[in-house]
Amino acid sequence: MTSTDLVKQLYANFEMGNVPAALALFDPAIEWHECSGMPFMKGDQVFIGPDAVVTNVFMQLPVFYDGFNIAVTEILSAGDKVVMVGYYQGINKISGNAFKANATHVWTIKNGKLAHFFQAVDTAATMR
Repeated sequence: MTSTDLVKQLYANFEMGNVPAALALFDPAIEWHECSGMPFMKGDQVFIGPDAVVTNVFMQLPVFYDGFNIAVTEILSAGDKVVMVGYYQGINKISGNAFKANATHVWTIKNGKLAHFFQAVDTAATMR
């Protein structure tokens, strides 16, 4: 499987709600860099390992958002880097407002697994 195919499979798994299959694509020591502007973040935390990502990111999304989803518009790759360009959609539970926020993910693949994640997102749009 190419790096691009790996990332496409990840987003397909998320779209189908198959989180275990998505997590199986993660390196056991994945390094996850979430935007500090996300409401559940406390500073510039970095999460290490799939369990930390599930607990500190995935389980926090439904606390703050209803119907949170990722729309992928483009996937680009160069070597061991793959970039997803798209947007997040959902409803902010505090304000009740729907949002559409530009988002970019940069993945680094090592030994056929997703080893590093970096997120850039318009967090202001998710908080309106």
